[in-house]
Amino acid sequence: MYQVGNLVKELSDKHGHTRENLIPILQDIVHKYNYLTDEAMVEVAKELDISAAEVYGTASFYTFLDTQERGKYVIRICKTITCSMKGKSDIIHTLEDILKIKVGETTADKQFSLIETNCIGWCHKAPAILINDMPYTELTPEKVSEIIKDYMKK
Repeated sequence: MYQVGNLVKELSDKHGHTRENLIPILQDIVHKYNYLTDEAMVEVAKELDISAAEVYGTASFYTFLDTQERGKYVIRICKTITCSMKGKSDIIHTLEDILKIKVGETTADKQFSLIETNCIGWCHKAPAILINDMPYTELTPEKVSEIIKDYMKK
């Protein structure tokens, strides 16, 4: 758990104190802490003079605004039909085997989280994943295995 402290105030001073600045503020909190706590969302609501329900509704709508703690490396696998047709299930099975977790879970050491997400914009090179902000495309089980093993060495 992290402390919100003056971060919300600093971010609202940076981005602005109106509803239109909600998403940039939430994105910056996620960038710094990897997820949004209930406390952070309440503080943002107070700072922007909007309801906590509106903040939570926005955060829970967008896949990249995590409302639960994630691992150091968040692996987002595209769940579009294109990725499914091009072998997404093999990629998921490989990731689950290597990481010893299921989709929606985080490893015990908090290094990896595996989640499915809506389109990540790489359908033309499916199947695709994002690890934090880094895209990996045209995946095979062998290729994704190498990628994850490289992250495990970091």
